[in-house]
Amino acid sequence: MRKIIASALTLVIAGLLIGAEPETLPPLTTGQPPQTWAALWDGFDPRPEPLDLETLKTWEEDDVVLRIVRYRIGIFKGQKAMMAAIYGFPKNRPKLPGLVQIHGGGQSADYRAVLTNAKRGYATISIAWAGRISAPGYTVNSEGVALFWAGKKSDPAYRLTTDWGALDAYHAPCRYEKNNFQTVAPAPWTLDAVDSPRNNPWFLCTLGARRALTFLEAQPEVDSARLGVYGHSMGGKLTVMTTAADSRVKAAAPSCGGISDRPLENPLYAAMINDGESLRRIVCPIVFLSPANDFHGRIDDLASALQEIRSAEWRVTCSAHHNHQDTAEYQVVGLLWFDQHLRDAFTFPQTPAARLTLKTAEAVPTFIVTPDSARPLTSVDIYYTQQGQLPGQRNDHENTMARFWHHAKATREGGSWQASLPLTTTGKPLWVYATVHYALEKPITGAGYYYAIYTAKAFALSSRLLIATADQLQAAGVKATAPPTRLIEDFASGWEKAWFTYDANAPWGRRTHKIYDERWPAPPLARLALEIRSAQANQLVVGLDNYAAVIRLAGGAEWQSIHLAPADFRNAAGASLEQWQGIRELRLVATERLTVRTGGRDQRVTVGAEWQGPPPQFQNLRWSADDEQGPAHGEVMKKP
Repeated sequence: MRKIIASALTLVIAGLLIGAEPETLPPLTTGQPPQTWAALWDGFDPRPEPLDLETLKTWEEDDVVLRIVRYRIGIFKGQKAMMAAIYGFPKNRPKLPGLVQIHGGGQSADYRAVLTNAKRGYATISIAWAGRISAPGYTVNSEGVALFWAGKKSDPAYRLTTDWGALDAYHAPCRYEKNNFQTVAPAPWTLDAVDSPRNNPWFLCTLGARRALTFLEAQPEVDSARLGVYGHSMGGKLTVMTTAADSRVKAAAPSCGGISDRPLENPLYAAMINDGESLRRIVCPIVFLSPANDFHGRIDDLASALQEIRSAEWRVTCSAHHNHQDTAEYQVVGLLWFDQHLRDAFTFPQTPAARLTLKTAEAVPTFIVTPDSARPLTSVDIYYTQQGQLPGQRNDHENTMARFWHHAKATREGGSWQASLPLTTTGKPLWVYATVHYALEKPITGAGYYYAIYTAKAFALSSRLLIATADQLQAAGVKATAPPTRLIEDFASGWEKAWFTYDANAPWGRRTHKIYDERWPAPPLARLALEIRSAQANQLVVGLDNYAAVIRLAGGAEWQSIHLAPADFRNAAGASLEQWQGIRELRLVATERLTVRTGGRDQRVTVGAEWQGPPPQFQNLRWSADDEQGPAHGEVMKKP
């Protein structure tokens, strides 16, 4: 520790002696790190320091000017840190609103976000805080970042990218093996020689994002009074931290992050890096894009986040079943949010009003949602689960991703929709919310969470998540009226609401977490059975978690009966599923890629084949009785 302190002091003294530029963050004078969130940012002004702007590449596409740039983050321990980024704007359009786009863990700055935003009238800077860049003729992947670290300028793949100088705020991988976004501990590559929040990479990346706002302010085509920030996953947390720290942010749209990072083990981290500390300082309009099964920005924490923010202008959009990615009508909500608050080009409906009634004549909870009818709505969906987690409970990672959301059929009464919520038990809490789907006047195209281009024709707005504890259910006299059953799916009208897909182009393939719910337990000796009708000869893939069974279908007008045992399901290495217990996800698809990690390496295999003819028809998906025989028709392919 003494060596670290001595090294830091040497750097500071050496800088003063040679007339170097002053440190961006003043060295600790007493060895005491900041103890409060306000103290962490006290004295830092993101504006005065020069940007030292470098333009590494310029090109035009579809009347959009695009540039690879680097700007100065700051001077730390006597060394300059530079952020690489992709910047773009539509040609000949003055006074543009500006956006800072922040990528997630393992991802990169990407020109597609910049290009699609520019086509909609925004100037955007996509910052490469981890060093990776994806743009035509300028790609920096993880290997490219390593080349930069090593200074191998003679390598054809070498590119200038983000340079954290004496520090390390890279990710996947970090430059130094022991660097960790969850720590405040000192190391040779940290700012302070004692435990300090200024050592934490989250703080450093937030500082870099604040300097991106300064970059936008300096651009002649940008209206500095209309700046927004958005990001996905780790970028979602950085969005929340940047919005809290910088009053220049006039609108924010974090997705899958910024609400659930709340460890309390380290008091310095808890007081200054914890999501709750940032949320309590947000005053500008903010929309949370929070899929209901997301592992990183968990819907369980969304209710707390909405209580913590100080902004009166907020919305949420929560897709049922989805984890860390989304479909077009949910992703587009972030773009529309900026349209409203930075361009005055859209008006959001109000958050749907929701009410949960526990005491009913039938002893079954009732949920009532009243949407804002200012825009034409297309449907109202009510979802509930008993697999959530109460505040204060340690996160069960697998349960968070696999929980099943029952779709409750709603009936309209005037301007409200009402649904009964039959429960399997009163020994567990109840979580329920609604999503209202609204039509758009015209389609909107954007770059999604992983920069895939989507086009949305509608958008989805969710209500607050309401929670009733087991004690509240029992005190209200609620009865368990939905006992376990072997029938998993009858495929009646609307069955897809309990299933999902991430592929907007998939004609019929779907997946579900029904088999994880205690309403559909698998008897130990049962088989998974269903009937299928395929007009043409095909292969059906039935997937369970990382396993799949491939069924050869003869085709024709007759229903084919399929009965599958655990041993019929194989993983990418050819190993069989041993038992039903513990399975979480069921899939009915034409083809899929299985992956299993063995011996430190990933093994991958693609099973199934492109579907021929019209979509299949299904019926009677169930856990079969012990005396059922099968398969009556349809051959299980052991070696696809």
